[in-house]
Amino acid sequence: MKALVYTGPKTLSYQDEPDPQLNSGETLVRIEAVGICGSDMHAYLGHDERRPAPLILGHEACGLVVEGGLAGKRVAINPLVSCGICSDCHGGRANLCADRQIISMPPRPGAFAEYIAIPESNLVEVPGDLNPAIAALTEPVATGLHAVLLAHRFSARPLSEGRALVLGGGAVGLAAALVLASHGCKNIQIADTNSGRRKTAEATGVCKAFDPLNDAGVEPGSIDVVIDAVGAKATRIAAIQAARPGSVIVHVGLLDGADGVDMRRLTLQEITLVGCYTYTMVDFQAALSALYTGALGISNWFEERPLSEGISAFDDLQNGRSNAAKIVLRP
Repeated sequence: MKALVYTGPKTLSYQDEPDPQLNSGETLVRIEAVGICGSDMHAYLGHDERRPAPLILGHEACGLVVEGGLAGKRVAINPLVSCGICSDCHGGRANLCADRQIISMPPRPGAFAEYIAIPESNLVEVPGDLNPAIAALTEPVATGLHAVLLAHRFSARPLSEGRALVLGGGAVGLAAALVLASHGCKNIQIADTNSGRRKTAEATGVCKAFDPLNDAGVEPGSIDVVIDAVGAKATRIAAIQAARPGSVIVHVGLLDGADGVDMRRLTLQEITLVGCYTYTMVDFQAALSALYTGALGISNWFEERPLSEGISAFDDLQNGRSNAAKIVLRP
């Protein structure tokens, strides 16, 4: 099969790879669409020790099942493979399973390929004739949804009554803004340094966007809910500065893990800082349903390219030449 393989920092190769070998309980899926995630970019730059080269990246995917009980069905792939028997799995929080694996991290190759092996329990049938490229957005939308649900859980006031700030206008950040709007939040701002992404975010009609490096942005201590979809030192500093007393910060981005947390301000202002990792299967199914029904208004903030052009797609993302919140590759 053909695959886009990460071979070293800032180096990808579109090449022939062996077809996947199925383990017990797994099925073969022919990939139709797969999104480029920020974590893929992080690995591409050589900044993710969890993803050593050579490796097939990609975990936001939709495809057709080749064999098994769902043969012939179009499915969205939940990339998080859990043990299924621990207390977290039984409690509906498989994203916290201590033995979890994710495609695009060893030992599981990712979906920047023509085929992938995946447990059948990780597949969710795509409803109707939903565009595979939109179905591939299920994973980042589920992440944004999970972040907003955590914000809702820990907020002292309804989301509809507060001011929200989303740091990062990529797919997860934009999805979070759309979910916030669906919860009745009317005052949403997105901070992103990419002017094209800011235009894309504002085109949704649910938020205002600003450049955190050059614009005034938000008043310090004025935001009720902050969603950090970047997860860097600078965004952690910005999140804590923006948060009002008694507010909630949901940290979902994974750019780095060092510095930027003013624990004194968090304590004195009783600000809740919540870590957020991926989603539950319930979130994943809800995200797919929302994409199908159009509940989040998603239609035009992604662009599609052939998998064979994946090398240039990564380069364009790295150099800010794409206005899209998501580039979806089509094998």
